[in-house]
Amino acid sequence: MNQGEQAPKAREQAAQQVEKTTKQAEQQAAPPEDIQERPATSLSEILGRAEKAYAAYMEAQKEVTTAYRVSELEAEKAYKDDEQRARNVCNGSIKQAFKVRDEGIEKALKARDEAKAQAEGAYKSAIEQAEKTCKDSELKAHSAFDEGVSQAMKTSEGTIAQSWEKRGEIIEQAWGIYNKTAG
Repeated sequence: MNQGEQAPKAREQAAQQVEKTTKQAEQQAAPPEDIQERPATSLSEILGRAEKAYAAYMEAQKEVTTAYRVSELEAEKAYKDDEQRARNVCNGSIKQAFKVRDEGIEKALKARDEAKAQAEGAYKSAIEQAEKTCKDSELKAHSAFDEGVSQAMKTSEGTIAQSWEKRGEIIEQAWGIYNKTAG
């Protein structure tokens, strides 16, 4: 049984106790039946009964006050217990929220680190590929340059050889004409 259910039960028990005490006081205050039937003979007897009735009334009032105080204390205890349970539930929920938050942050950081590592790997691979492509292009350019220079040299040598040959023919022809005319 929880504390919330105990408070109404305690009030009910207190009310039953009050009712019981009231009945007892009435029984004590009421003179026995045989005394009620006979008339009171003396003032002292009437005063004695009144004093007993008043004492019973005062005792019943004390018991009622005690029962209400007990009920109040039980209700206060039930409230305190409920309040503590609510705090415990709240603290547990806060603790769980912190745990979920921390796990989420941890997962986000891990995902970021993995993505960063992948990006760095892809960047490194791209740089290596660019360096390789650059070196290959340089080698092709050098090769094309060497081939162009070689071709130009061959062409130049061929042209010079032809020009030398033609020069020789022209000189020979000129000497042939000179010798015919001078001769």
